[in-house]
Amino acid sequence: MEHTFVSALLLMFLMADPLGNIPIFISALKQVPAARRTKIILRECAIAALILSVFAFGGRSFLDALGLSQAALSIGGGLIVLLMAIRMVFPSKEGVFGESPSGEPFIVPLAVPAIAGPSTLATILVLVGSDPARMLEWLLVVLITCGISAVILVFADRLQQIVGERTTAAFERLMGLILATMAVQMFLSGITQFVQTSLKGAF
Repeated sequence: MEHTFVSALLLMFLMADPLGNIPIFISALKQVPAARRTKIILRECAIAALILSVFAFGGRSFLDALGLSQAALSIGGGLIVLLMAIRMVFPSKEGVFGESPSGEPFIVPLAVPAIAGPSTLATILVLVGSDPARMLEWLLVVLITCGISAVILVFADRLQQIVGERTTAAFERLMGLILATMAVQMFLSGITQFVQTSLKGAF
């Protein structure tokens, strides 16, 4: 399938799902001083952009070197998202992601896998594989997606203040249920890819 710049940007934006990541970021930054949250969000989005850009250049070779397939990436990512979803639906006093050193997250779980997760990593692999000569366009897609995500997520805290803590908690549990469904879909997609690859190898 040939992607235009707009269609590739839309696809990457949907896979990054910054709106769906709002409750995840709110939960992860709950114990972080308000003055630090914007800096952390910008830092994590920049790290995610860097990871996606590096993956665009060497992701396929890296997976091949480790003997990993896209099916494994999808299944592993699905399991991680499922664990996150369970803790969102049934929260503990440590929060969705447990206790973090110095009270703030670093790379995991905000940059990875919330933004640069299996879906976005697989998407950039598909885009680069469809037309390697348009690498600069695909990198621009990554930068714009992470930039838009940063803007949306910076206002996540203000959204919480507007709607209230109870409404945010209810929304977090609802998104946990949705994330659980997405995790199962990612897991099933990985199984399907694995079966299809195995059948091709057998015949």
